[in-house]
Amino acid sequence: MDFRLSGEQKDIVAAAKEFATGEFPDRAQEFDRNESFDQDIWRKACELGFVGVFIPEEYDGAGYGFLEHCLITEEFWAVDPGIGQAVLSCTFGSEILMLFGTEAQKQTVLPKLVAGEALMATAITEPNAGSDPTGAVTTAVKDGDSWVINGSKIFATNGNLADYMMMFCLTDPDNPKKHRRHSFILVPTHLEGYESTKLYGKMGIRASDTAELSLKDLRVPVENLVGKEGEGFNELMAFFNRTRLHICAQGVGLARAALEESIRHTKGREQFGAPLASFQNTQFKLAEMATRTRASRNLYYEAAWELDHGNIDHALIAMAKWYSAENAVRCADAAVQMHGGYGYIDEYKVQRLYRDAKILEIYEGSKEMEKTIIAGTLVR
Repeated sequence: MDFRLSGEQKDIVAAAKEFATGEFPDRAQEFDRNESFDQDIWRKACELGFVGVFIPEEYDGAGYGFLEHCLITEEFWAVDPGIGQAVLSCTFGSEILMLFGTEAQKQTVLPKLVAGEALMATAITEPNAGSDPTGAVTTAVKDGDSWVINGSKIFATNGNLADYMMMFCLTDPDNPKKHRRHSFILVPTHLEGYESTKLYGKMGIRASDTAELSLKDLRVPVENLVGKEGEGFNELMAFFNRTRLHICAQGVGLARAALEESIRHTKGREQFGAPLASFQNTQFKLAEMATRTRASRNLYYEAAWELDHGNIDHALIAMAKWYSAENAVRCADAAVQMHGGYGYIDEYKVQRLYRDAKILEIYEGSKEMEKTIIAGTLVR
């Protein structure tokens, strides 16, 4: 098996790194403190072709695979997770549209996402429905030529910014099969009945917008159903098999940043008359960080490569997501520890990495859910 990137993939990595290092560092602390983001950075990323690279060429995308998308993600997160999330989450939900949408839906939305003319988001989680999406109670009821949507969503990434929201709705509440009760509906957010409230005070990735949604008698044309009615859960699982790879790359990027900051600090910081990097205890920590990060990368490389070649390995994706997220948290913790008191103040990047890391073990499937998937595959 050849783990080497192609020449074109190496060029993508180099370009993504150059863009991120040129645009992110000077604004990262500002966005984190103010829980804000300058969308001009997103537009520049779109102009340079970094956003939605997995979108097919017929919809103005680059036509690459999810591996290339992950390579960009890793480079962005290695510079700043918050900005990386704010930029690349703007196509969140396009994966569902690509897989299950009608041609008219794709032609309407996808080119706008690539061009930086529109943002997309997906609303799944509800106050009482997190790891179990079949517990979602936001309803969509047919009324003539419309779906009428009522309910609420929480933790919707880009919920205040999105032009289009992929809404996970209860459309057949009486179906005896709970996995056949939900559907996805494409919601233009300018419609009456859509209300979003920005969530402040997040622990990390504070540059990325997160919202609570209130949906009251929101009318959407019936043709905005995505895929087949009642197939929302299966569509969601197909969606997660792609977006979880995105999270893997986020974890590797963050772990890389933690390692790089730790090497820089320990080589320059002296204790007992010698650089911290000269002590065996420090060296062991760095060695463990590097090894686990390399293993995380190899896991997501393999999983993404398999997906791009038509083989979706649910257990492998779950392994990659769980391990890379846990490693990111571990590396961020080690980085703060090696920085000592300096790691505890916001002038230093590692404290931000520490706060940004935790979400990786929570969103797109908690680490407990990933282990459940892996174990289920082993015992079946």
